[in-house]
Amino acid sequence: MKFTRMISAVDAHACGEPGRVIIGGVRDVPGRTMLEKMKYFQTCEDNLRKLMLREPRGHPASNRNLILPPTDPKADAGFVIMEQVEYPAMSGTNTICVATVLLETGMVPIRGQVTKLTLDTPAGLVEVEAETTNGKVNRVTFQNVPAFAVHISKPIDVPTLGTVVVDVAYGGMFYVIAEAEPLGLELKPNQARDIVRIGEMIKAAAAEQLPVEHPEHPGISGITIAQLSGPAINPKAARRNAVIVSTGKLDWDKPASWTGALDRSPCGTGTSAKMATLYAKGQLPLAPRLCPRRSSGHDIYWEVDCRDACWALCRRGSGNQRASLDHGVRELCYRGG
Repeated sequence: MKFTRMISAVDAHACGEPGRVIIGGVRDVPGRTMLEKMKYFQTCEDNLRKLMLREPRGHPASNRNLILPPTDPKADAGFVIMEQVEYPAMSGTNTICVATVLLETGMVPIRGQVTKLTLDTPAGLVEVEAETTNGKVNRVTFQNVPAFAVHISKPIDVPTLGTVVVDVAYGGMFYVIAEAEPLGLELKPNQARDIVRIGEMIKAAAAEQLPVEHPEHPGISGITIAQLSGPAINPKAARRNAVIVSTGKLDWDKPASWTGALDRSPCGTGTSAKMATLYAKGQLPLAPRLCPRRSSGHDIYWEVDCRDACWALCRRGSGNQRASLDHGVRELCYRGG
């Protein structure tokens, strides 16, 4: 049997959120930074994303990560994230999966009980610590890229819902965040269908009405993901959040097109984005480092560095944040057509 292409990948998951990691069979692409490489795939080789994410090689809730040589000499490896409708600049669950696969396959050597490595992402360098025992990764913690709030308590008009007050923040992706209670939601499992549908509607409306662009990385722009937030059920927690990942393009005239999936892992860019909005509202009892930044074409803004907070939050739950390898290395082959 003659194959047109063979791609080697490792199936992994972080708290049940799947993140297949491509380790071979895909060549490097032009780009001085990982963001430029991501844009190259997006504009010139998007067929790879569709090949890996659509059936029979993928499914709506799946993610893919492509390991590439780093563009920064300080990094151990680089990677590009591919999802059903976008290329996220940074993802916490995918970072955990990538670090686990790099170490357990030997692509990056394990160095002692705790291995420190630096990953080159389209959003910037991410510092990772992985605890291992006998070559097995037990837990992964990471220091996210800086998060910051862009819009706080902004009213938007959402068809069929009316006026919805939202926040917009960046934690590696631009999130629109809304309170669940005014929408009649309690963020319980039996409401999953409505959570996804309403989250997708709010995201689509916010993307149209609240254009955003990263002031230091112009290639990162637009609201692409939604989060609904509500009071915590667990007395030890501060908030209860649900992140909705798009799995298809929304068409206002076709309600059946409002497709999405709930992110099953609590550790991701949404954590940082939510913390940035809480700090901006004076509801987060931290003393973050604040630093003024100026970029061409942008006014000075104050950036909330939530990396220390996200690190601590991830550490508290790190026992559940490990990525598990599943089925070993999988060879994905196709004959074209």
